[in-house]
Formats: sequence, C-alpha cells, structure tokens
Amino acid sequence: MKILKFGGTSLGSIENLNKVKNILKNDYDQKIVVCSAMSGVTDELVSLSENIKLKNTEQIALQLYKLKEKHIDVIDNLVEEEEERRKIKKGVSKIINEISELSTMKYSEVLHSKIITRGEALLTHIFSSYLNLIGVSNELLSAEEFMWVDYIENPNLEKVSKKLNSVLVKKPNTKLYITQGFICRNNTGDIDNLRRGGSDYSATIIGAALGADEIQIWTDIDGVHNNDPRYVEDTFSIPCLSYNEASELAYFGAKVLHPQTVFPVIDKDIPIVLKNTFDTEALGTIISNKVISKGIKAISAKDNITAVKIKSSRGLMNYDFFNRIFEVFNKYQTSIDMVTTSEKSISLTVEDTDNLIEIQKELEIYAEVIIEPHNSIICVVGESIITDKKSHKLFDILNHISIKMISFGGSNNNISILVDTKDKTSALRILHSNLFLVQQEVVM
Repeated sequence: MKILKFGGTSLGSIENLNKVKNILKNDYDQKIVVCSAMSGVTDELVSLSENIKLKNTEQIALQLYKLKEKHIDVIDNLVEEEEERRKIKKGVSKIINEISELSTMKYSEVLHSKIITRGEALLTHIFSSYLNLIGVSNELLSAEEFMWVDYIENPNLEKVSKKLNSVLVKKPNTKLYITQGFICRNNTGDIDNLRRGGSDYSATIIGAALGADEIQIWTDIDGVHNNDPRYVEDTFSIPCLSYNEASELAYFGAKVLHPQTVFPVIDKDIPIVLKNTFDTEALGTIISNKVISKGIKAISAKDNITAVKIKSSRGLMNYDFFNRIFEVFNKYQTSIDMVTTSEKSISLTVEDTDNLIEIQKELEIYAEVIIEPHNSIICVVGESIITDKKSHKLFDILNHISIKMISFGGSNNNISILVDTKDKTSALRILHSNLFLVQQEVVM
C-alpha cells in the first residue's frame, strides 16, 4: 500500500487534474490518494466562516454562489457527457447546501472546522467521479469516518488504524481509494482540522496507521530545496534528508512540508518521497531514517517572530525567575522557539502573539519586559551540524547583518539565528552564496 498526497496547486485547474489522473493511471500499486481543496478554496471558506461569525448574510450568499460556480465550471470543462455532468453537479449542490445550512447556525470553533474542511469534500467528489467516468476505478472514502486522531499534536494512530481498516475491509479488491486531507475528528468526536497545509500530515498519519510501504507528497516543486527559491536564485533540490533534518526545516519555515509531517512515520521507518506534479521525471527528495551525509544541507526562514526580552526587577534566584517565566507562557499555551539566558535576564522568541499582552502584564509584576516584533529566524540545518568544522563560517558570512539571538547546541542538527525581517532576504542570499555556490565553483 502506498499513500499519495496532492496539494491544492496540483489540483487547481483542469490541466493539472489531468496531470494527476495520468500519474495515477501509470501507478499500478494499491494506494490511497489524499487530496487538498482546489487552490484558493480554503481561503474562501475561511472568509466565509468569518462572515458567518459577523452575520454578514449578503456576503455569505455571494460567497456560496461563487464557490458553487467555481466547482461547476470545473465539471463543465472536465466532463463532456451532459448526463454525467448533471450527476456530478448534483453532488456539488448537495455539499454547497450543507455549507449553506451550516451558515445559518450559531458560530463556534466546531462550526468553523466544518466550514473550512468542505473544500476537500467538493474536490474529491468531482475528482473521484471523473476518474470512474474515464475508467480509472476508485472508491471515495470519507475521512470523517476514520480520521479520529484525538489530539492533533499526538495523533492516536491505533484508533485511526482500527477505523480505517474497518472501512477498507469492506472493499478489499479496490486498487485506488480517494479521500480528503486536512479534516479530522478530535478527542470529543467533533470535526476539527489539521491546520493549514495539514493534508501532508493527513497522508503521514494514514501511512503510519496502515504501515504503508511509502508516502508520496506531490507538489509544485521538485522536492525540498537547499534554500527558499522565492527569495534566492540557483537553489537546488536535496536528494535525501533524514527525518530530523526534514522536521527542522519544516518547523523553521520550509513551505514544502507541514511542520508535523514526519512525526507519525519516524518510528515506523516509512519513507516520504516529495515529487513534482509538473515534472514527474525529477528525482525529488527522499526523507527517511538514513543519514547519507553530515554537515550543512539547507537553510530555511520563519517569519512573524516576536522577540521578548525579560530582565528580573527583583532579587529572584535564577531557578525561581526562570520557572515563573515559563509557567506564564505555559499558562497561555504559547510555544517558545528560541531561548538565551544570562544571570538575571532571558530573551526568547514566539510566533503566536494572541496572548502576548496578557503574558506581558503578568511578567511585569516581577520583571522588565521589552517586546520586539518583525523578526525572522534563519535556520541552518544538517545532520551533526554543530560538530561540522564549516559551521563557524556562518558568523563570518553574516558579519554585516545585525544578529539579535543565536541558538547553538540545543539540537545537533540546526543552528538558529534571529534577525530583523528586513535583513532576512539578504541573509538568505549571502549564506546561500557562501555555503553552496562557492562549494560548487570549487568542485567545478
């Protein structure tokens, strides 16, 4: 069994849907295909949910109309036979009507999740119907039936496995299953979601639950690149990464992977292969437990980081001061990315600032607090990077950029550097030039 995941860009047009169709037709292994919503649809549904919250009835009606027309247009261009079009459109109308009914209900987080996960239902209904119509036999599975993960950060793989196998056993001879990514149920059984980009995570949860042979994530780029191609020229894909390297890159900003993607499969030793929907011959990136080489492999950047500098204003002992600080952040469930300390002060970074005002008020009872927004974390990743003799060059390379914080040694596989966001692109480019392009020139 293989698990294949296709993202919104891969499924975002008639041409792209046909590319995915061809990939599936040429793969004869038994597989489950996990689909995202069409590109842009989840954003539209998030906006719709916000209008439900604000009770903007006119906007809700307009958005529902546009959502329906967008998917009807796909059917009209994808399917030639009028009767078959009618059947598929009927299914789309049913889902749109369900969303319309939800829009009349009192807003809640559960309602929000029900709304924003309907994009995957719309796409998989159309795509599964189309594949069956052209002779690519498949079964459409509802992820709501088996994706009972309980807790998003620590999914209950045994529960997912039991529920999914009970669904699959009813259709044992099926070679191709289509299902939705992103959607799940939580520990109370309510509809929830795996956060933005969560279809990658859906694929690895399913793969781990079934003990799959391989998980393929198909996107619009040929694997994980050694730097961010949106800001840096001459990047290249990395053929192999370890689970640790991939998870560090994803957490610190590599957009090609959801941050939690690799966690479900690490103990299962299931390889994840990143492939390009638009260049199927490209090798992509294989993520596994194998360490092919050590040292610097790649650079990523995480934006919207806020630095918090805290200095004790009382004669607190170190352990008491630090304990109080972390208790406050824990109270407000705010994760910390980087930490540096001295005798009576601590500097740290957060991405989630929803509760930062309340946190600041509590900290100011016994400390001076300075908040500095608009920062980015530059993360340099590679197996055993802290013992790499070339790692010291990072600070020579960045000598013209103001570095606010450094995290070195907390992990064997990454060095994190905090810079002002306005310096991020410059830092990425100069690191790339000196760490990767110079090496290539020497080899040539």
